[in-house]
Amino acid sequence: MASTALAVPFLTCLTRDGSVFSVMHDKEDVTMERIVNLHIEKLPEGVYLATSADIQGLVAQGRTIQETLDIARDVARKLIEARVEREGLPPLTPTAEVFEYPLVVNA
Repeated sequence: MASTALAVPFLTCLTRDGSVFSVMHDKEDVTMERIVNLHIEKLPEGVYLATSADIQGLVAQGRTIQETLDIARDVARKLIEARVEREGLPPLTPTAEVFEYPLVVNA
């Protein structure tokens, strides 16, 4: 099935604590939370590298895990915005009512 581009305004954003984006469509604001899975590894140089099979082209590097996550969130937002303009919403997994989320803390 071919996708049809719609000439309607949209707004895309992500929060610091999750993958949230809003799309304006037919004058209704629809907010959808989606999950973007990241693969994070510590490189020999001591920095962290994040990539994602969910969003093609998502690569982020930071000095800490938190910095890497913040950069990855910004990159994901930009890639999602570009994809929405070309193809519509990406097929990302919606969040569930209950799910596991690893919290990384300095202790």
